[in-house]
Amino acid sequence: MAAPAAARDPQPAHSDSVRSADRPIRAKGREAPLPLSLYQTAVGKKWVMALTGVALLGFVLFHTFGNIKLYLGVIEHNGEPIYDIDLYAEGLRELLTPIFPRTWLLWLLRGGLIAAFVLHIHSAYSLTRMNAQSNIAYQSKRDWLAANFASRSMRYTGIIVLAYLIFHLADLTWGWLPHTDWERGEVQANVVNSLSNPAVAIIYIVANVMLAVHIYHGVYSMFQSLGINNPNYNGVRRGLATALAVIILIGNVSFPIAVLTGIIDYDPSLLSG
Repeated sequence: MAAPAAARDPQPAHSDSVRSADRPIRAKGREAPLPLSLYQTAVGKKWVMALTGVALLGFVLFHTFGNIKLYLGVIEHNGEPIYDIDLYAEGLRELLTPIFPRTWLLWLLRGGLIAAFVLHIHSAYSLTRMNAQSNIAYQSKRDWLAANFASRSMRYTGIIVLAYLIFHLADLTWGWLPHTDWERGEVQANVVNSLSNPAVAIIYIVANVMLAVHIYHGVYSMFQSLGINNPNYNGVRRGLATALAVIILIGNVSFPIAVLTGIIDYDPSLLSG
């Protein structure tokens, strides 16, 4: 007597489909080391963008407050007259000397800022790509009632700020632009010569308005990226974001306006003793 079909073939009829379903569609790649594997996720990228944003915000605040010395004019240092902002700039080059050779700590800080800037841009760009690849096309017109201008324009204000940074470095740090007679170490003279040009002053004003808009939304959303997202704290988040954006806006916009109105000036005769 022949054995039943089930006895001859113990595998269920659907075994092939079960085995094929268990197989991955494509082989899983080798997992990166922990810091890189975390950065490959959206959460990791948001953390990197938030932490680098904190570092960059700290630099902007420090830079703004340092530039207030433009208003102080000429002071006496070691019996010699010098513009206070020039003394401040030289102090940055002398940070922690003689522990560090001259300008070494300044360049280490610059390297850290460059790294933070690159990571901030890359995390923002890669998050945008991830969102674009995961989102489904809207079937109707978007409703922007829940999103403000600052949040919708982050990528555009970020691009403007990047372009402004390059212009600012070429103008006052490297002296590459032809509109002014740039001299190394003469910060007061370089700033006044540059911002006395109304076109350049307008560029600085517009760029710093965009920077303030970027900072406002960046500071507000930073807490959410770091996991601090509670309706009880939203008022504090908004207040802090507003305060920092307004301080930076007023401070940075005041410099070109003060130069154009003569409040900040440069008079080489005051340095002759």
